Amino acid sequence: MDLLSRRIVALLLLSLLTACSQQIVRQTCVPLTGEAQYSLSPTSTVLTDAHQEINLTQMVNFTRGQDSHELLTQLELNPQRMTLVGLAPLGQALFTLVYDGQTLQSQQSLLLGEQFKAEYLMAIMQIIYWPTEQVNRHLSGGELMIKPCNMGLCKQLLDANGELMRLTYSNIDPWLAQVNVDIDAADIHIKITPIE
Repeated sequence: MDLLSRRIVALLLLSLLTACSQQIVRQTCVPLTGEAQYSLSPTSTVLTDAHQEINLTQMVNFTRGQDSHELLTQLELNPQRMTLVGLAPLGQALFTLVYDGQTLQSQQSLLLGEQFKAEYLMAIMQIIYWPTEQVNRHLSGGELMIKPCNMGLCKQLLDANGELMRLTYSNIDPWLAQVNVDIDAADIHIKITPIE
């Protein structure tokens, strides 16, 4: 195949790949209920001198009612940005989220449909991993609290009507823990397992 033919084939393949995804500017504040809302927080508030970058691969099991889905995620944090990439179990790219502290860019597969709101997943990741006091600074109409339990760590997110979200961690260090998130009002259960 000559050089011109190869270029044409490469351009066709590239156009097919880009036709399967869409670029979306997402909201950085997401409503959790009618009253509670969480606004994404910059990554610089989470990183320490010992951990200037965090890379975490996870298996995420998401259940809503009778529907269950599984995906792999790669979470990357550095002082400038938070990146969350989602892959189907067979490795197909589903979405990429990039939050730079001001804007949230999302590129997602058309297979996810317009109902998939990627900003919710990033907000839940911050609620899980960010320190409680940091989450509360960016939470309006609700409060995240640590509660006693027989696990490594337990938290609950409350609003004026009661519990919105329950978080249980298998380890006191959230970055090392298997995390379960229950949102009873929406019949949602999320299990996040780190992969080493």
